[in-house]
Amino acid sequence: MPAKRHNHSADHSKSEAEKILELMYTQGKAQFGDAVKSFWFYDGEFCPGCLARSIDKIKFKGKDALAINGFMYRPHGVLIGYFLCEVCANFIFKEAQRNPYKQTPLHTDIERNLAEAYHRYLSSLDA
Repeated sequence: MPAKRHNHSADHSKSEAEKILELMYTQGKAQFGDAVKSFWFYDGEFCPGCLARSIDKIKFKGKDALAINGFMYRPHGVLIGYFLCEVCANFIFKEAQRNPYKQTPLHTDIERNLAEAYHRYLSSLDA
C-alpha cells in the first residue's frame, strides 16, 4: 500500500476501524515485508474462532473494546484482519498470560476457518 497523505479533515472523517486496519496493514508490511501482497478483512457474522457466537464488543480492563486481530495467510500473501467474540478473545488473553508466545489449538481453528472463508470469498469473485 503506497504512502498516502491525508489532510486533517480527511483523517477526521475516517472511522476508527479504518485507521486500525491501515495500521495493521502497515505493521504487517513491516513485519512480513514483500510477503504481504494484499489485505482482506473477514466480515462474517460469527466469530472465526468458535463459529457460534456473534462478534460484538468485549470488556477489556473494564472498558468496551473490540478484539481486532490479524493472521498472515502465507499461501496467498494476504494479511487477514478479523474480530473475535468475547469468549474466544478472553480465552486467548488468559492462555497468553499462562504461556506467552505460544499458539493454542484455538489459534489453529481460527486460521483454518479464516483460510476457508477467504477461499469462499475468492470463489464468489469468480461467480
